[in-house]
Amino acid sequence: MNERKLKFTIQPPGGRLDQILSSSINDVSRTRLQKLIREGHVQVDGFVITKPAFQLEGNEIVEVNIPAPKSTKLKAEKIPLDVIFENQDILVINKPPGIVVHPSVGHASGTLVHAVLAHAPDIQGVGGVRRPGVVHRLDKDTSGIILMAKNDAAHQMLQDQFRQRKVEKTYLALVHNKPPTPKGRIEAAIGRDPQHRQKMTVVPDSKGREAISIYKTIENFDRHAFLEIRPLTGRTHQIRVHLAFIGCPVVGDEVYGSQKTVLDVKRQFLHAEKLKIQLPGEEGEAVFHAPLPSDLDQVLTELRGNLQATGV
Repeated sequence: MNERKLKFTIQPPGGRLDQILSSSINDVSRTRLQKLIREGHVQVDGFVITKPAFQLEGNEIVEVNIPAPKSTKLKAEKIPLDVIFENQDILVINKPPGIVVHPSVGHASGTLVHAVLAHAPDIQGVGGVRRPGVVHRLDKDTSGIILMAKNDAAHQMLQDQFRQRKVEKTYLALVHNKPPTPKGRIEAAIGRDPQHRQKMTVVPDSKGREAISIYKTIENFDRHAFLEIRPLTGRTHQIRVHLAFIGCPVVGDEVYGSQKTVLDVKRQFLHAEKLKIQLPGEEGEAVFHAPLPSDLDQVLTELRGNLQATGV
């Protein structure tokens, strides 16, 4: 995108400058507009205004200069993407296992963000930088549905839904043992493990953040259970920590699971299968599905075969 210059007349009775701009410019978030105001990119009747709360009375002429997004330092990488849905605001991707969502220490390349930059080179970007907005995250070895925002307004709108717990997320997991009840609700605060700072753990309410997960059993095996889990909160490693807490660690989880398995599992058996969310500019909610990957489906096939072989 190039630099944009907008000019319009404010209708009475006016109001806060940032609020009026936010209602008039659909593809830029209010947070971004407030920053543009503070940086001197907005004029009212020819005068630069740097206060987002400046009161307009109506009939003023407002001019807004939106600079072209800055080029990101990240390099686009042609990594194959399984795109479930795409429009001018978002990308819905079925993330494969083994790929990190965004750049971090030890992962300077080969991430989902690098792949999106190559897939959508005309992306508007977020925060004035031409790069996708990460709305939520999946662990490296967790597969399934993940969203990426293409512009500020979409990024803020989607993040607000996650923050307000309006998004319905459904995961599938194979676990060791069987949960205490076929279905249940886990309410246990999560915080940093004081002994292992790279790990999360269940902690007293006063030392962690509220975390709630709902699960139900889909299928039972001899020493395992196949579960559907809905996290109502979004804490780091929440599902893995909560399932380990009730004695049912995720199969293949080398961080929170201590039990060995004879199953042919190359990674943790955790998959983001469904996401229900309202999309920018849409009424109602959209529902996206990502089928269980073949590597995980093969494990279930093996377990079902074992049940038949033993006559259980």
